Amino acid sequence: MINATLHFEFHIPITALIMFLLKAWRASAFGVYGYLNFTRNGFLEHSKRFKPEDTEIRIEGKNCVVTGANSGIGFATAEGLASRGATVYMVCRNKERGETALSKIQSSTGNPNVHLEICDISSISEIKSFASRFCSMDIPVHVLVNNAGLLEQKQVTTYEGFELNFAVNVLGTYALTELMLPLLEKASPDARVITVSSGGMYSSPLTSDLQFSNGKFDGVEQYARNKRVQVALTEKWAEMYKNIGIEFYSMHPGWAETPGVATSLPDFSKSLSGKLRTSEEGADTVIWLALQPKEKLVSGGFYFDRAEAPKHLKLAGTSRSHGIIDSIVDTLRSMLVSHDSKNNSPK
Repeated sequence: MINATLHFEFHIPITALIMFLLKAWRASAFGVYGYLNFTRNGFLEHSKRFKPEDTEIRIEGKNCVVTGANSGIGFATAEGLASRGATVYMVCRNKERGETALSKIQSSTGNPNVHLEICDISSISEIKSFASRFCSMDIPVHVLVNNAGLLEQKQVTTYEGFELNFAVNVLGTYALTELMLPLLEKASPDARVITVSSGGMYSSPLTSDLQFSNGKFDGVEQYARNKRVQVALTEKWAEMYKNIGIEFYSMHPGWAETPGVATSLPDFSKSLSGKLRTSEEGADTVIWLALQPKEKLVSGGFYFDRAEAPKHLKLAGTSRSHGIIDSIVDTLRSMLVSHDSKNNSPK
């Protein structure tokens, strides 16, 4: 009895200490790895092995959907695809900013086949409305770029009852992708989904606490958790839909100087001023993934600077956490079903 009591009393502190040390290691390893690879110097070094012909491919006749396309990496992606002849659908939350971005891209590329769609990715209702409207056009979608993302430092709940970061980065990405599957399948076998994740996911294991219900809310940590879900979800999608001609990739753009970073992480942006990548450099691998023959790529893979990259840092203890992705997918699916039930219930 005494031994059992002693074991119980010391078990919790030891476990807590191990978790503290592991978290500290992840943060340190991520910081060092990131500074060496994710900055502009990292891009310039890695770009020495790039093959220019890989991104000189023309894609006239292909339809590409890019979320969060009015600024930053989304804008650079939409512009890059339009400049190569694609028909691009820019999905933006703000109509005025979207129209300004649309005009700039049409002007800079000379491509009139660039269109604006208004949708707030934090809202399941808006995503479903957009998907229904878009699917009625019955056009094949060759490339879906899940770029829209958010890092909100404060704990904010959407009008639909979801934590805001999660609503945009995870639930919105999941819902849009699932609802676009019929149009992606129409573009089979050349359809692909590219999800813009973040190196921040290296600092977090996959967790079932999707909306940060436990502990004091931390926006940066929640963002890292969200981005880890995106990588694991990409693996799951690749497995689930491997027989219908749709490929799934996640990628990391590096540390880019975008409006989103300046707003969400002002201290980080200021401390690395002059060392961050441009939006175009951040979008480079997204465009590369959109252009490559699928035989050169690995569905479910995580890419960085035009190469498949590790999904876990050494000794970070995050790899086994991906085993819970099935339960997370079940949770996301049930959230969509629950949303349908609420909206279809008699008033």
